[in-house]
Amino acid sequence: MARRQQFIECPPQQVWAVLADGHSYAQWVVGTQHIGHVDPRWPAVGAVLRYQAGLGPFNIHDMTVVRICEPGTRLELEAKADPFGAARIALTLIPWGDNTLVLLDEHPLTGAGARLQGPASELLLHLRNRRLLGNLARVAVGEQHQDTASGSAPHHW
Repeated sequence: MARRQQFIECPPQQVWAVLADGHSYAQWVVGTQHIGHVDPRWPAVGAVLRYQAGLGPFNIHDMTVVRICEPGTRLELEAKADPFGAARIALTLIPWGDNTLVLLDEHPLTGAGARLQGPASELLLHLRNRRLLGNLARVAVGEQHQDTASGSAPHHW
C-alpha cells in the first residue's frame, strides 16, 4: 500500500481537468509512453484507457478502468498490467483555499504486485508516486497558466 499527498497551487477544477483528460495521462503517469485509446466516456465509471507502458526497450500494453468517479473530487482506477496483475489507484482532490491537496492511495490487487508486498516494493511505489504527483502538479499548474494567459481564468478580488 502506498499513500502520498501533493499540494498543488491551482484550484481543484484545474487538477480535475487533467484527470478527466485521458489523453494527458502520458504527461504525468510515470512509465506511460503512449496512449493507444481513450474511451469517449472517460472518466465515467467503466470507461477504459489503453496505453503502452514500460522502461527503455521493455514495454507492455496496459489498460485502466474507472471504478469510481465523483466529478471534481474523486477518481478511483483499476490499472491492469499483465502479467504483473492489477492495482487500485484512488485520487481524492481536497480544496485548500484557492489550491488543491491531492491524496493518492494505491493498493496492489492481484498478481505479482499483491504477492510481493513488502518494504522494497512499497519504497518503489512511494518513489514512483512522488514523481507521478509532481508531474500531475506540473501539468495542472501549466494548464492554469495557459488559461490565465488566454484570459479565461477567474478574477480574484
